Amino acid sequence: MSDQAHRFAVPHLLTARATRGSAGRTLLVYQGEQHARGVVADLMTGERPAELDFPVSPESMLTGDGEWLLQLDDENGSELGHLCAIPVSGGESVDLTPDRPPYVVRGLDVSADGGAVLLTAVDEDGFHLIVIPFPWERPKCVYSSPHEAWWGRISADGTLASIDSTDHGPGVRRTAVTVIDVAKAEPIAVLDDLPDGPVRASCFAERRGDPRLLVTTERTGYARPALWNPVTGERRDFTLPGLDGEVVPLDWCAATGRILAVHVDDGIHIVGEIDIESGERTVLAARDGSYMQPDVAGTFPFTVRSWYLPDGSVVLARSRWDLPLHLTRVADGTHTVLFEPAEVPHGQRFSSHLITSRDRTKLQLWAAFPEHAEPRGTVLSVHGGPNLVTVDGYSPDAQSWLDAGFAYAALNYRGSVTFGQRIREGFLGALGERELEDVEAAIAWLRGRGAARPESTFITGASYGGFLTLMSLGRLPHLFAGGLAEVAMADWKAAHDDQNAAQNYVWQQWLGGEPDEFEDRIRRYSPITYVERVTGSVWLNQGVYDTRTPSGQAQKYADALAATGADVVLDWFEAGHEYEYSVLASARAHRRKLELAERTLRGRRWADSR
Repeated sequence: MSDQAHRFAVPHLLTARATRGSAGRTLLVYQGEQHARGVVADLMTGERPAELDFPVSPESMLTGDGEWLLQLDDENGSELGHLCAIPVSGGESVDLTPDRPPYVVRGLDVSADGGAVLLTAVDEDGFHLIVIPFPWERPKCVYSSPHEAWWGRISADGTLASIDSTDHGPGVRRTAVTVIDVAKAEPIAVLDDLPDGPVRASCFAERRGDPRLLVTTERTGYARPALWNPVTGERRDFTLPGLDGEVVPLDWCAATGRILAVHVDDGIHIVGEIDIESGERTVLAARDGSYMQPDVAGTFPFTVRSWYLPDGSVVLARSRWDLPLHLTRVADGTHTVLFEPAEVPHGQRFSSHLITSRDRTKLQLWAAFPEHAEPRGTVLSVHGGPNLVTVDGYSPDAQSWLDAGFAYAALNYRGSVTFGQRIREGFLGALGERELEDVEAAIAWLRGRGAARPESTFITGASYGGFLTLMSLGRLPHLFAGGLAEVAMADWKAAHDDQNAAQNYVWQQWLGGEPDEFEDRIRRYSPITYVERVTGSVWLNQGVYDTRTPSGQAQKYADALAATGADVVLDWFEAGHEYEYSVLASARAHRRKLELAERTLRGRRWADSR
């Protein structure tokens, strides 16, 4: 088997989900042949991990006793369903909210004492915090709002809950933290830093009776940790003078008085601890991979993160472009590998570069070039979100493109997180406009290094990255020979009626209202408007049951493009917005992308490849 094929034949760790109060029990989620598979491990005792005999999702977590897995039961990955509890040892699952209509999950937490589950659910009526007493008593809704509110957190004893809310500023994604008295189902305090920036909750103290909450603030324009007591109002900010860039808090241990955080220096991760009393910072690992991966539209605020074990030791979840995710325990300065990275073929490290966009904005670009040869072509990747980021994390896709002789680059455009408020909000008010300027800047940088010839350059991305791929083909057709768009948004208006409720709230926020009110804005921001300008080949890979970027709008775009005589291929997969949990599906998708790119290099159309 070639290295290129072997890269997709080796299942690797996708994430590790620790539950506070679980005494070290952790859910490890691995990519599987047909679906993701789960392993329950005890990181404190080193007890032999037990593999679960049912499919899991990276959006799942364990209860405090480690006996149940909490997971959304949705049909075919549609993201609409009910939260269920599945016995780890086997048996029938329990629907935890049987009387509610289907919903999207945008937050899940378990109290450190194990006594309650906190669900953040989004449905047609708004955003809701639902407390479910363990073991599985009647759920209680303690907060509801018509305004965007995500990622509820619950205190160690289950008496308080927080949510990142926008009640104070509807229509603007600058959250405050609202804290609710669970017994009374009433707000008791709000931490609001506007107009300086948002506040986001990370986690409550792990000790019963301690109401303090670790939060992220942006008073300086960059993320910094703070501790807040919603009962007394006391607040301690850790400004960390002298550090450029963001310091993103991941976890804290009240017992030892330390905060775990990642300093992001122009995209490079430096993970360390902050002493709560003195404010002094200790570096644990630096500039050799990533230690967290932020999320924006998931069940958890991080796809991957490092965390504390109950004894105050640290679990580093580390990955690199050429090195799959693995876990290392740090205690008393000693690093002990808990789970080794999957054994994959040798790959290339990526280098980080700062590039300059049209208005002199500095952006980060990851790049690598084929070893010992001039690139046969170039692939520019743009991440989804938009409030996501490409980190120094494992990518079999990127390594396979390099194996095939292509230069590969990944752009953190305006809209990316961990580069400060100005970059994160840089896309607002003009979807695609600033990002396309950033794409142009990335291509110019690559051309200066002998890559990115128009006849052999491709742009690729998923979700919002797919949207930017299609926008680039329509607005910057002279730069690309083709675009490889996955679960892409192609027509905002056509998508509206078929999207899930959580996505529709975001849609209305970005575009400013209902479709009929803003026809001109919708037209300008939809790739379907520019099909007449597309000259490159286009591939769409779409999930049949996707409720974020629905199938109907993708089909409409493909039909409109084909009507112009353009070269377009639309493929379907039997899932929702995600398919990467399956080794076979991700390998199949990559083979398809590589096959289409090779056709371009041979002067052939993509549509003739069926």
